[in-house]
Amino acid sequence: MLEVMDPETMRGDGGDVYWRRRMSVLVAVLVVVAVVAWACSSGGEGEPERDAEAKASPSVTPADDPLLAGLRTLAMGTASPSPTPTAGRSSPAARPRRPGAPCAEEDLVLSLQGGKDQIYAGDARPLFIATLVNTGPVMCKADVGPRAMEIRITSGQDRIWSTADCVSGVAGDVTELQRGVPYVRSLSWDRRRSSADCRSTAPSALPGTYVATARFGRLRSTKGVFHLR
Repeated sequence: MLEVMDPETMRGDGGDVYWRRRMSVLVAVLVVVAVVAWACSSGGEGEPERDAEAKASPSVTPADDPLLAGLRTLAMGTASPSPTPTAGRSSPAARPRRPGAPCAEEDLVLSLQGGKDQIYAGDARPLFIATLVNTGPVMCKADVGPRAMEIRITSGQDRIWSTADCVSGVAGDVTELQRGVPYVRSLSWDRRRSSADCRSTAPSALPGTYVATARFGRLRSTKGVFHLR
């Protein structure tokens, strides 16, 4: 039944009470509508957001030793690429290293300094410094003799000189390589050719451009280009 308010009743304190009741009802209705709208819009969105966050989060791997990581980066530029596994064939699991075991080539960094873009006139002899560093987890052993750790000089396709030619005495030199401690070998070239047949009189190299590299198994150092005048 529709309630009709007497105009006289709406005046004064009674009118104020009437309008307060009407405003309270209106506010309650608006709150209910807002709650329903929020429930409808937010339902089912939580899980996709968590899934998206899970997909976007990259996996974290342990960081390497900063110094040895730098050496491994250098090795990528000095060593020949390792053979890639055949597709569909799983590679064997890496075995734990024993201290004193033979060094694995992937743990070694080979480099050669000296002679790069230099000109040697007269009787000046080119000087080279070869280094071999173990970046593996433990101490290992390697043959650093002149044949195993070779320094070779070439000119085009011509093999001019090598430490592996005419080695006198014991050719092998097995040494311990502590982790991160470089083995260093320095030598100067007398500007003469060498050969495997060990001729008594070696001819002098002619003026020109030459390339020096260090070799250890499949590892190769960067090339050092120099000039004889």
